[in-house]
Amino acid sequence: MKSPVIQVDESTVATLNKAYQEFNARHLEAVLELMQPDVEWPNGMEGGMVYGHDGVRKYWTRQWGMIDPQVEPLEFDLDESRRTVVRVHQVVRDLGGKVLVDREVEHIYNMQDGLIRSMEIQEVPE
Repeated sequence: MKSPVIQVDESTVATLNKAYQEFNARHLEAVLELMQPDVEWPNGMEGGMVYGHDGVRKYWTRQWGMIDPQVEPLEFDLDESRRTVVRVHQVVRDLGGKVLVDREVEHIYNMQDGLIRSMEIQEVPE
């Protein structure tokens, strides 16, 4: 007997799609509204994590002052721990428009009460 396919909850997909849309538009406060107040977020530039709305706000403000990242979700799935895995196409440009990074990565989310609790970045498995 096949086990049933478990799909990502539609409300989670909607929340994460909105988060990517608002991030790409640089609507910082709109993205923060989709996160738990004590969110744990990866610092993709220097490594480590940032914590809470204030930590994410400071990190993204600094990041956007140096580079222009755009992230488009391609596929949503669940891992064995029922975390939401989003395969994304990430293009990072310098402030003059030159492409620095153009690749796919995975963003792995823990959701809590309909909001983002934490996120991790990992390479797309081959």
